[in-house]
Amino acid sequence: MGSVYVVGTFDTKGDELGYVADLLRADGSSVVTVDLGTAGAGSAAAVSIPSESVAEHHPYGSGAVFTGERGSAVTAMSEAFRRFLLTRDDVAGILGAGGSGATALVTPAMRALPVGVPKFVVSTVASGDVSGYVDASDITMMPAVTDVAGLNRISRRVLANAAHALHGAASASPPDVTDRPAVGLSMFGVTTPCVSAVAQELEAAYDPLVFHATGTGGRAMEKLADDGLLYALLDITTTEVCDLVSGGVMSAGGERLDAPARAGLPYVGSCGALDMVNFGAPETVPDRYRDRLLYEHNPQVTLMRTTPEECEAIGMFLADKLNALPGRVRFLLPEGGVSALDAAGSPFHDPEADEVLFDTLERNVVQHEQRRLVRLPHNINDSQFVRALLDAFHEVVADE
Repeated sequence: MGSVYVVGTFDTKGDELGYVADLLRADGSSVVTVDLGTAGAGSAAAVSIPSESVAEHHPYGSGAVFTGERGSAVTAMSEAFRRFLLTRDDVAGILGAGGSGATALVTPAMRALPVGVPKFVVSTVASGDVSGYVDASDITMMPAVTDVAGLNRISRRVLANAAHALHGAASASPPDVTDRPAVGLSMFGVTTPCVSAVAQELEAAYDPLVFHATGTGGRAMEKLADDGLLYALLDITTTEVCDLVSGGVMSAGGERLDAPARAGLPYVGSCGALDMVNFGAPETVPDRYRDRLLYEHNPQVTLMRTTPEECEAIGMFLADKLNALPGRVRFLLPEGGVSALDAAGSPFHDPEADEVLFDTLERNVVQHEQRRLVRLPHNINDSQFVRALLDAFHEVVADE
């Protein structure tokens, strides 16, 4: 099954990390210990991989790691460790432990591993906002409760739980996985009828993986594309671009749509929920937007209707990304509304703003036989639009 990796600053956390490694060995795991200490004083004799060996994987060599300045050294070691870990082909699971510095040090490398490889971090910062550490990966963050500073009745139990959990996850037989090709679909509440109908239609021949377009959802979908785990994308709900353009809270970042370009995946997309920017509770909406058209989706989510000017910026962003996709591309434009809230008679119905979006896309997307935009006189949730998406999907995956 490969080896489980116990990683961290053995120069300062050797007792704790060694305790975890011993428990894993007692469980029957093959263990590789990796020192990520940055003091440059040499690794403990017990580790499998000394810090010097990891540091050599930095693009500027180990001298860029052992600088004597803690901040730059930790940042450089994190990059060296990420590159080191990607050279290993025996990682069955990985566990790190420590404070905020150690957590920031080990998690970028963990995020670079494929989804499904067990990843555990026992951390003093695990009970707060961990999005900066986990992002779109499947890292399990376990609160340390006490500081990771010696072994005591609490730390022994917490670290033991992590060790046994890692052994169990790494050694368990993998679940039965269908041999149907996996297809990524992006969905939001206001596009659920459409995406659910598409997924239901596909499931006889494909394995539909639906991602909630909340920022992390889009990044997770694209990570799977980078990991080679997706056959194609039905990116029906591109709403995260609205939050990028207008400063909402559910942006997937400026890299949205870069992964399918790198992977060369067949791609069908649409304008799902491009009528809305997401904020938290009403009082969290920025002052500059207080006079805009707002809709309280629930007490914790406030939606803001995109303006024609914002729709133009969104269209320009998407056009640039679509032009970079090397495979077969279809992008469908629902003239009857881009969400349930944009249907005729609904709060966000704004044909003028939608037309600016569609016109911007048509003027800037370079169309040819492989890449086409398709206008349709339907709302995105109409059954006719669902059928058009499925037809477009079958077109782009033909002969794949």
